[in-house]
Amino acid sequence: MSENIKQTSAGKRGDKVRSDCYIEIELKKSGGLKIDLKSKVDSMYGDSIRDHVKKMSEFFGLKNANILIEDAGALPFVIAARFELAVKKIFSEINKEFLPEFNKKNLYKTTKDRLRRSRLYLPGNEPKFYPNAGLHKPDGIILDLEDSVSPTEKEAAQLIVRNALRSIDFYGAERMVRINQLPKGLDDLKFIIPHNIHVILIPKVESAEQIIQVEEKVNELKKKHNIKNEIYFMPIIESALGVIKSYDIASASKFNCALAVGLEDYTADIGVERTNEGRESIFARSMIVNAAKAAKIQAIDTVFSDVSDMEGLRNSVLEAKSIGFEGKGCIHPRQVKVVNETFLPTDLEIEKAKKIVIAFEEAEVKGLGVVSLGSKMIDAPVVKRARRIVKLAEENYLLKINWREGNSQ
Repeated sequence: MSENIKQTSAGKRGDKVRSDCYIEIELKKSGGLKIDLKSKVDSMYGDSIRDHVKKMSEFFGLKNANILIEDAGALPFVIAARFELAVKKIFSEINKEFLPEFNKKNLYKTTKDRLRRSRLYLPGNEPKFYPNAGLHKPDGIILDLEDSVSPTEKEAAQLIVRNALRSIDFYGAERMVRINQLPKGLDDLKFIIPHNIHVILIPKVESAEQIIQVEEKVNELKKKHNIKNEIYFMPIIESALGVIKSYDIASASKFNCALAVGLEDYTADIGVERTNEGRESIFARSMIVNAAKAAKIQAIDTVFSDVSDMEGLRNSVLEAKSIGFEGKGCIHPRQVKVVNETFLPTDLEIEKAKKIVIAFEEAEVKGLGVVSLGSKMIDAPVVKRARRIVKLAEENYLLKINWREGNSQ
């Protein structure tokens, strides 16, 4: 392999860094590998870290180099990602990947219509947030490659997210990645499609053609890597143009499972300040709901940005639920429980819905054309809403069972 540069580095260093590492590689003409490890856990894990680095060096054909590692409690998949990036900065022609083995607990699938009340955003270059994210029981975990990652960390985030998808226990949460805005986002796909991704969030969508581009690239990668599982899309509408074209976007692909709205960029686009009351965005949010329902997919609301205001969050969820949204983004783990609980139907709503469904089904068996419950007539839209409530309750029950079983293994 040809050397492009003699020395490079990757990662983070400093007193405030945790669950991450800094790696520096200096090439030599001879002398073999010299590994200088600085870690507070050297006495317990030092030998393991050195062996890991030696194994990666052999994999990439690195024979003579001084390697400095400043470890701040990084897990092996993080060290591997940082090391791979450093090597590829020196040898740009290297295409092969050093992949961690799959965590068997993560080899589960998803469905197009599964419960998506809460989705927790995690920055793609901040692995410190990953190991415990699933313990907060979000319906989905989003590893973000877009807005939360600075331009200088984009390449590192691709490798960290790839390795996290293979390594981290998500405790049954739907496995999501938000790619970068197209066309850059198309390059992100090769780092996630082969690694058991469930849902791709596509930001700042303004046309159906963008969804088609993603679908074509995903199909190409699925064929290349022999991926059989379905992979779904969640376009995010974040502009005035996107709102106007929301139905075209929502119906652009059979793999669309939901349509989401992002209000920070939308309000900036229309030149107004975002408020908690949301009067400035009611048109956009209503359009998203109608577009999603017309396309028979889920409607997902924006994030609530004040992570300390739980009452405000609850009211925001209730308002979102009242206009047809089925889920909401979370930017802090403490928001997950409030969002999950508030989007669920109450016990009274569930009991009433069960009675409506039973009454309707009994009437069908008897061949009755008119259905009533007490003194009230039941028509098809009422039965449809009732069945949806019962389904939500059942899905929530199954999620709890699956989470307990997965957590006890």
